[in-house]
Amino acid sequence: MSGMNSAEEPLFRALLVPHRSLGRRGFVALMGALVAFWALYGGIFLAMGAWPIFGFFGLDVLAVWLAFRWNYRAARAREEVSVSRTALDILKVAPSGRSEEHHFNPFWARFEVARHDEIGITRMAVSDKARYVPVGAFLNPDDRETFATAFGRALKTAKAG
Repeated sequence: MSGMNSAEEPLFRALLVPHRSLGRRGFVALMGALVAFWALYGGIFLAMGAWPIFGFFGLDVLAVWLAFRWNYRAARAREEVSVSRTALDILKVAPSGRSEEHHFNPFWARFEVARHDEIGITRMAVSDKARYVPVGAFLNPDDRETFATAFGRALKTAKAG
């Protein structure tokens, strides 16, 4: 039996991470195809004497590679949300690795959800009298709905005692 009493046991825990549809294998395949395309057609233009086109094709490949690198770096962000009867904790970790912790009393915390008729949830945040902490800004609309339902239910349960 652990040293944790029932009031401290989490009612809800969630790890929120940005979704990336192209994994490592897909990225390697895409870059391989782009490099092959660049080498083939760039080589043809180079043989014809149009050497600047060879370089510009290379810049396009470099730009795509850089865009994916920045995208994958942004994917390192995460948020950990935990609700118990005595605490609501949010740990936000930026892509750089810098983290910030937010602790709330669940009885005083409010879960704010902004909705748009066509889009669904556009913004979620936890607040109390002094603070306002956005949550799940990088989630897609379906994941926002799922998180909002589960988190709202857990917070209601924590407040009910």
